[in-house]
Amino acid sequence: MKLTTKQLTLCAVLTAMALALSYLENFFPLSLAIPIPGVKLGLANIVTVFALYVLGPGQAMLILIGRCLLGAVFVGNMNALIFSLLGGVSAMLVMILLSRWPRLSVYGVSVGGAAAHNCGQVAAAVLTLGNTAPLYYLPVLLGVSLFTGALTGLVTACLFRALAHTNLMRE
Repeated sequence: MKLTTKQLTLCAVLTAMALALSYLENFFPLSLAIPIPGVKLGLANIVTVFALYVLGPGQAMLILIGRCLLGAVFVGNMNALIFSLLGGVSAMLVMILLSRWPRLSVYGVSVGGAAAHNCGQVAAAVLTLGNTAPLYYLPVLLGVSLFTGALTGLVTACLFRALAHTNLMRE
């Protein structure tokens, strides 16, 4: 995949935005509203869904992998990298497939991605721990992914609406 300077710059800016949203998410006390361990809103996924629709699957995957790698380096937790990559790549692959289904909106694609992300992270937990105990937590996470995926889809749809008049959305 050969990127123009403009595309590379946009990928870099979107990667930085995804990192910033991921960091910002740590300041929301979500555990007060949803007292379930390990639940996050997934604000960085807004950038991923946006990139998938605006830039295409290849560049969206680059942004996702860049965010995962840089996030692990910045936080200094390379152990979390397997969770981030398995969850993120699983979500991206499912969203790429779902986005090709013409009857499915950005909401459905986002919810599917959130569910796949949770499946990928549970798979990482199974691999890391060496037992299947994390599978019992999967139904809870899948239930929460309906909410978080819909929220991500809503914000992305609002972003599309707000940018509809710009050159970015016409290309």
